[in-house]
Amino acid sequence: MELKNKIWMTGNLDWFAYVGEEEMYLGRREVPSPLEEGDAWVNSIGDSFKVEDGEIKYLGRVEPPQTFW
Repeated sequence: MELKNKIWMTGNLDWFAYVGEEEMYLGRREVPSPLEEGDAWVNSIGDSFKVEDGEIKYLGRVEPPQTFW
């Protein structure tokens, strides 16, 4: 599958993409690799994404999971 979005990883292993015309942080380990149709994830700041029709779509912000140490 070829993605329609421009996607890249920084030296800190953070994934970014242009979603529409906006540059967005996709996440780190949360991002499925390789990305395939139907993949969905929520990054560490609560942004939800899904791959539909070969494009990463932003679904909105959800409550991030709480981690207790």
